[in-house]
Amino acid sequence: MKADIEWIERLDDGVKRKVRITFLGKGKMKWQTKRSDEEMWDYNTPPSSEDWDHLEAKMASLYNRRRESFKNVELVRKLRKEAGQ
Repeated sequence: MKADIEWIERLDDGVKRKVRITFLGKGKMKWQTKRSDEEMWDYNTPPSSEDWDHLEAKMASLYNRRRESFKNVELVRKLRKEAGQ
C-alpha cells in the first residue's frame, strides 16, 4: 500500500495547514485538512481549486519518480473534473 500524499502550507494569517489525501480504492479518495490552531482533522470541507492544483503537481512529480501509479494520476484528474474544479 502506498503512503498518503501530504503537504503543509502556511496560510495568509500565518497558521500552518496540513493537507492529506488517501486513496481508498474503487475510484475514491479522501481529503483531510488540519490547521495547526485546531485539534481535530476536517473531513468535510471540499478542496479548493488551489488544493487541486497542488495535488496534480504533486502527483505528476511522484509519477515521474515512479512513486505513484498512472491509475491514481488519472483518478485525480477524473475526480477534479467531476468536482467542477
